[in-house]
Amino acid sequence: MQDANPATVVRMMDSRLSARALSDRLGPWRTREPAYEALADAIRLLCLDNRIAPRTALPAERELAARLGVSRTTVAAAYRSLRESRHIESIRGSGSVTLALGRRDLGRASDVDGALDLQQASPAAWPGLPAVYAEAAADAPRLVARSGYEMHGLRSLRAALADRYTARGLPTSAEQIMVVNGAQSAIALTARLLVSRGDRVIIETPTYPHAAECYAAAGARLVGIPVTPGSGWDLDRAEDAFRRAAPVMAYLMPDFHNPTGESMSRDEIAHIAGVARDSGTVLVIDETTAELDIDRGGAAVPFAAAAPSGAEIITVGSTGKTVWGGLRVGWIRADEDTIRRLLAARPVGDLGTPDFEQSVVERLIPLMPEIVAQRAESLRAGRDALVSALSERLPEWRVHAAQGGVALWVELGLARSSALVLAARRRGLLLSAGPRFSVGGGHERHLRIPFTAAPEVLERGAGILEEAWAEVVDEPTAALAERMSDALV
Repeated sequence: MQDANPATVVRMMDSRLSARALSDRLGPWRTREPAYEALADAIRLLCLDNRIAPRTALPAERELAARLGVSRTTVAAAYRSLRESRHIESIRGSGSVTLALGRRDLGRASDVDGALDLQQASPAAWPGLPAVYAEAAADAPRLVARSGYEMHGLRSLRAALADRYTARGLPTSAEQIMVVNGAQSAIALTARLLVSRGDRVIIETPTYPHAAECYAAAGARLVGIPVTPGSGWDLDRAEDAFRRAAPVMAYLMPDFHNPTGESMSRDEIAHIAGVARDSGTVLVIDETTAELDIDRGGAAVPFAAAAPSGAEIITVGSTGKTVWGGLRVGWIRADEDTIRRLLAARPVGDLGTPDFEQSVVERLIPLMPEIVAQRAESLRAGRDALVSALSERLPEWRVHAAQGGVALWVELGLARSSALVLAARRRGLLLSAGPRFSVGGGHERHLRIPFTAAPEVLERGAGILEEAWAEVVDEPTAALAERMSDALV
């Protein structure tokens, strides 16, 4: 442990994590021996998943040992292992603080080389995209003649997006569209406009983790409503949450929900939107996956088109999943007054979306039927290959083949998701554990596996998972971990 001025740690520390909070996030961590390395691995995974942010002070050794029911020597050895792998820094007299990390191989400071990365559920770029970029580049003299500061977005692009909503059954004008830097920017903007510290926000669980992080960072108190593969949304729990929590807003992904792949029926949309309207809740509807249909057939009807009148709805869309994650263009569709309020709130974060990227997206709009068809074909190939490989290699897992979207939400049968992800990482397969997608803890029995990669990559990944699962299940302390998990439920 280093000797240094305690003020050094104070300056580098953004927040402090209590022993109770860390224990809750760890879940059933003791899945292998030695115990100190199991604890260190569990904390590493929390850091890698950003469930513990960089510059967070960890609990004191004695405090954490008492909370976990282990010796102080065990915690001290775990912290030493974390220092050696450069996941934390400890200063004598001041404590231990997590460091900003790249993706690191567990136990070593080197980057993960040659790994299969299935942490991001993002398809490869649409094959026709380079030609569209070249066409937009040829128009560069006209583009650079503009100021480049347009917070509302290019009117021609807004008009094209409005026409698409209208064609899908939701009459929309260009004034109801705002172009932003991807869906995440849109989500952050809604948080800035709508959420004050202490406000309750309804969100699905499991959910898109960056949305949950965004609203939590704005000071929201998150209220989760369950979504289950094959069953969808728990409408009774949802209705109770809206009526009891009095939320200022709700963030929902009703079409090919990430990570479960579920979609709301028109009756479910009407029910949820009606309850939200009656409770005065603004609905933020994420439709970034809405057009990633594989089996359902037919264009998705926008949530706002199926909702009863009077519901206040903000719709978020982007090109990230349909075209390419590197094309950072998204949009917000709302009533004109809400768009004006969003425009007033925007300068705190940015001053507009790059004109060149907007020009590319404008050229892509007429090509969307072709793009969506190609996406359906590639996603079907990936999904079918992954379902087949998992069914053959891991028949004890419960695999629900989603009708669209980007991932499978697999039920493992045992509370081993975090341990499995760690074991897979040691074999060169990067995944995110089920708790990464939870609101309020849980989902240790689930694993998200994207099917956006090529079939041969997914088949190789299934083979690695088979090996990793055998290691996790055969651990001598597995039964203890299972009892611990059951006690927490």
